[in-house]
Amino acid sequence: MNNLLKRRNLDSIELRVLLHELIGGTGQSDDLGRAKPRNFYIPLAGPSCRVVLTFDGKKVIDIKPGEASDAAQWQQINNEIEHSILAGHTKVGREYSFSGRRVKGSWRGEHSGVQILPPPADAPSAPLEQADHPFILEFPLMVSSVDALTNYRRSRKHRDLTLLLNVLLIGGAKSMEFRHPSSWAHEATDLSQKSKWVTQGFSAPLGALLIDQLSLPAAHKLEELAPEEYDAMLGNDGQGLRVPSDLDQSIWSYEALSAPNREKFDRAAFWFGTASGMRDVSVSASFAAFVSAIESLTARGTAHNFKFCPVCGRPGTHVVQGPTKLFRNFLATYAPDASLAKDRDRMYELRSSILHGSDLMEIDQIVPIQGWTPTGFKEDELYNGMWRVTRTALRNWLKSPPRPSEE
Repeated sequence: MNNLLKRRNLDSIELRVLLHELIGGTGQSDDLGRAKPRNFYIPLAGPSCRVVLTFDGKKVIDIKPGEASDAAQWQQINNEIEHSILAGHTKVGREYSFSGRRVKGSWRGEHSGVQILPPPADAPSAPLEQADHPFILEFPLMVSSVDALTNYRRSRKHRDLTLLLNVLLIGGAKSMEFRHPSSWAHEATDLSQKSKWVTQGFSAPLGALLIDQLSLPAAHKLEELAPEEYDAMLGNDGQGLRVPSDLDQSIWSYEALSAPNREKFDRAAFWFGTASGMRDVSVSASFAAFVSAIESLTARGTAHNFKFCPVCGRPGTHVVQGPTKLFRNFLATYAPDASLAKDRDRMYELRSSILHGSDLMEIDQIVPIQGWTPTGFKEDELYNGMWRVTRTALRNWLKSPPRPSEE
């Protein structure tokens, strides 16, 4: 079994989903204060334990039978891992996502196998252009004989692809997360209406969550624009979603990322999406999330054991580059916009002040009023510039990620 883990590089979460289906139970962990790695016992520790997982951080690095496991049970678990996780066939997963632009047609990536479809005619429709407009996202999916595992894969891939589209598409994209917050609300078109306490949610006809092949495209296809023309679009002109002509290649490049690079980009895309979602709550937190997206892709400062450090002249182990320099160098490489070069240090300084608790952006400190202060005007300029360079850097990094030896 140890060789199976090493040979196949099993996904730790998929393994946990499968074991939950096979064995169940709440699980029991070693004392969290103990040194790494830690063990996790299923369904519980002691005489009832059937499987022991050894974790290094969040990753399962070893799996072995527990006290209650016999040879037949252990063989069954091995067989299920082989057949449920490692084997399978491809279908098409489907789910709703949301765009900042109304989706009036379809788009299909010939290489990536991803398709964007407009919602059906009887789906709820936002009365305003500035809204989250539903669309159906279809994508290739490796299915398993275990339904829970297939559903996990569908939900995970839908979320990852939506976060990717949020980086690639003007107007962004988002999914309906598993958290469903509640709030006071009223109809956007009638502010005099009595407010209601409502729970966030969306329900519309979708059909099967898994199908054998992509659905037929819509009669109207989404317009494709050259990347330079696409990036130059500002504001919402009411014409609906359009896509860059290199969208299929960008998705294909994402799918081809090495495992370490994929993990980095997924983390960066998460922070980029969080920045968009946090803006209505805190512009300061949103700004800091943009910087976190960039830091997700930067190489950490390398530690060297110097006889004499070239920076300070003292012997010992030193980190060559600090986070500010890494941030600045990364943007100089992947978002070399000369007009913003002078602001890069100020961007990182503002982020550090926010996260260290020594400052907030002005808009988060006062009730918004008419007019601007010099500080508020500059912060708004820095925020818009931070959004632009972050999106540009993520897209350019995706086109030319580090080679395995540079990861």
